[in-house]
Amino acid sequence: MNFIKKVFDNKVDEDVHLQFQKFSRGEFPSRALIKAKKVKNVYTITTTAEFANELVRLVAERLGSEKAKITGAIISTLDLANEITFQSRKQFMGIKQYGINREMSGNEVKELVDKLPKAFFALTFNSEKGDILKIKAKAPKSAKPKTKEEAPKPDFCKLITSDEKIVKDFVWEKNDFKDALIAHDFIIKEIIAPKDEKDFAKMREMAKRKGTIIRRVEIDGVKSVEEKEFEA
Repeated sequence: MNFIKKVFDNKVDEDVHLQFQKFSRGEFPSRALIKAKKVKNVYTITTTAEFANELVRLVAERLGSEKAKITGAIISTLDLANEITFQSRKQFMGIKQYGINREMSGNEVKELVDKLPKAFFALTFNSEKGDILKIKAKAPKSAKPKTKEEAPKPDFCKLITSDEKIVKDFVWEKNDFKDALIAHDFIIKEIIAPKDEKDFAKMREMAKRKGTIIRRVEIDGVKSVEEKEFEA
């Protein structure tokens, strides 16, 4: 289940908290964009970068103990040299990019995602169930406010699958569709700091964001809007 679905289902967890940790107070339009298309029984879902780690974990779980060729990069501000096996390394402005190009099992990939939740997993691989995942091997852009005219394109991550259950986590308004385009506006109204924590760094890390997500949906030409208050 992706973080947007978790918010709307009242299942906020640490993964959701990490998604909103980087946001200040304010309005952040056109976030977590989703574009979905169905041709016969095959779905193509493209998204912005927010969904990368969740998509990697999802396809890794479906790959399971089987192995696949994993390519791309694991990106972090932390030194992960002793945490992962990598084939190349680049660094720019404090961002470390570890190149991955080797065979791994789905369980190995999932273990890394769970072990390093603050890292960004820009990985490309397929599962034995016919899923094809492609993610751009670069760091996502910062979460600074954008106008609707500057909205990013949902082309950072791409998943091809025939599993309807996966698709329903992204497009839950209609069971059968041809084309769907979904955008979310994040409105952060309040930052709630932990009361008993004195360490400033920990306070920043633990602080929760409270606000509203506005979900703007267009499915086969029909538009709808849904709002959800959240605290994460």
